[in-house]
Amino acid sequence: MKILAMEKDVPDVRDNMFTEELLSAEAARVWVLYQTGVIRELYFRSDREAAVLVLECPSPEDATRVLATLPLVERNLIHFEVVPLRSYPGFERLFQRRK
Repeated sequence: MKILAMEKDVPDVRDNMFTEELLSAEAARVWVLYQTGVIRELYFRSDREAAVLVLECPSPEDATRVLATLPLVERNLIHFEVVPLRSYPGFERLFQRRK
């Protein structure tokens, strides 16, 4: 199942809490998840500093568990909104028989 994960702000978190060591650990964990095919795509929003990930997981609960292994999530510096996705059904209308 495709899952969209959008980073959400955590109240009272300041920029100086994101150390170089912690950000390197985050990048290393994301790399492992990318190499194993769990993270399929990753982006940053262009309107603000927030990650947007596309994951391949059996369920939204599994995606939440995977995201919990990220160092920034473990330290409660970021959270993700997890959104399950399904295929767009509208193309079927193009191929229905007209009576």
